[in-house]
Amino acid sequence: MDMVNIKINGMACEVPAGSTILEAAREAGIDIPTLCFLKDINQIGACRMCMVEVKGARSLVAACVYPVNEGMEVFTNTPKVQKSRKMTLELLLSVHDRKCLSCKRSGTCELQKLCNDMGIDDENRFEGAVPAGKKDYSTLHLERDNAKCILCRRCVAACQQQHVAVIGANNRGFDTEIGCAFEQPLSHVACVSCGQCINACPTGALTEKDNTQDVLNAINDPDKIVIVQTAPAVRAALGEEFGLPIGTNVEGKMVAALRRLGFDKVFDTDFGADMTIMEEANEFIDRVKNGGKLPIITSCSPGWVKFCEHYYPNLTENLSTCKSPQQMTGALIKTWYAEKEGIDPEKIVSVSVMPCVAKKFEIMRNDEAAAGLPDVDISITTRELARMVKMAQLNFQRLPEEEFDPAMGVSTGAATIFGATGGVLEAALRTAADVLEGTDHANVEYTEIRGTQGFKEAVYKVAGMDVKVAVVSGLNNANELLSKIEKGEAEYHIVEVMCCPGGCVNGGGQPIQPASVRSFTDIKALRAKALYDEDAAKTLRKSHLNPIVHECYEWIGGPPGCHKAHELLHTTYMKRDRF
Repeated sequence: MDMVNIKINGMACEVPAGSTILEAAREAGIDIPTLCFLKDINQIGACRMCMVEVKGARSLVAACVYPVNEGMEVFTNTPKVQKSRKMTLELLLSVHDRKCLSCKRSGTCELQKLCNDMGIDDENRFEGAVPAGKKDYSTLHLERDNAKCILCRRCVAACQQQHVAVIGANNRGFDTEIGCAFEQPLSHVACVSCGQCINACPTGALTEKDNTQDVLNAINDPDKIVIVQTAPAVRAALGEEFGLPIGTNVEGKMVAALRRLGFDKVFDTDFGADMTIMEEANEFIDRVKNGGKLPIITSCSPGWVKFCEHYYPNLTENLSTCKSPQQMTGALIKTWYAEKEGIDPEKIVSVSVMPCVAKKFEIMRNDEAAAGLPDVDISITTRELARMVKMAQLNFQRLPEEEFDPAMGVSTGAATIFGATGGVLEAALRTAADVLEGTDHANVEYTEIRGTQGFKEAVYKVAGMDVKVAVVSGLNNANELLSKIEKGEAEYHIVEVMCCPGGCVNGGGQPIQPASVRSFTDIKALRAKALYDEDAAKTLRKSHLNPIVHECYEWIGGPPGCHKAHELLHTTYMKRDRF
């Protein structure tokens, strides 16, 4: 690697050629503030927070886009730089809704932190005309308040990276606002509900639709039995909301917190993931043997499913008809579990805790009501659960380690890795290989499809057949692959698609990390490692070895894929217009 020699604040540094001043400064232990910058997503140098002095330059330069060169001298903390940064913040505040105490992002707002760091002591120094700001509450998953928007365009870039690109800058000058074309509400465009725009937003302009009060109302209703399930990715990220390192598995404390919040039963969505594999692996085997539609494409990610319906409607026939683990767990709570415990399903409120805001949309889809009632009544995000824990004044780090309730608390390592890109496919292969070959394979790790990269492919020998598989995460990658499949330029047997880059561990409902962390830390990999470590420590690592799964199929009265299993655990899709 070619290196260049520079000086930052008088200190000699050697940094890789092609680095920006921002990257070089970080290597030297100096964090230059940013607002619009988000590595690999938004690098436009627009907010002007990262301005620094460069010897010989006519004016201050934007560190996030300015490349270093041999002999460069950079100054990051001069009076001129400090004045510029403070002025930028004061001007932003002059047109910003400053109701910080009631903002969901208070404490995690990047604008708020920079104001504290820069010593802003007069938020009203410049009195601008604070715009009313358009609000958009039209969707089930997201709320937009443009009065809190700083026009950094990070959300626009995140949406473009997802190949959706349904939001952008409207109007000009002081009238500029972020929104959909022709000022349509978000519910009227082909948004897929992924929530990556929320995670990219540095302020409270974009937040998830908050359903915590609905949950609390149910818990406080003496006539209701409130049952909660939690997805695997939640345990790998929830701890970040309470000061724990990224990638800390907090499963035991999470379960303890949920019990103390008042839930009657705490179940593991991993059980539903095991059931998903039983149905999905059977579906794959059936399609291979009987000439069904290939490749079979996974259906666990509701954002991806909606993307497919909007952008590749002809490929909806390739989607597995299996419900997602969330919906399977919800369906079985109101049927199998209710019958076993003698509970009227009408009295059950089924709640899910998910890393995903698209789950709020999924629970409202058609054909997601196995008992004649919604499989899941309320879906909340990891962030909303953290909010409930804080509201209840629970000291999360001091909580004991507790286990899921047993009825749906037994799961396998195969289910745990659902939260990472490649995990669903790996879990399916573990079961398909055993079932097709009638043996118990000792090797259960399909390492070629692991990792956080956006596209992976491999060929595995299963029952004498070369099974060609592909894994994609992030909808730009999905679009590229699906275009080739649709044109007949790529052939696979199984394809796993996850809407969010890196999979559910990076879902739109996960704890929001600031750009200063996101841009220089592989958050996806750290959270995924927590799940793979849990998988490796499990005694049971294949879905078909879960004894409670077998108990459930005894109640169903047939094998995976039977008529009743289809009634309970499978769904349908629709072809949606894009415009």
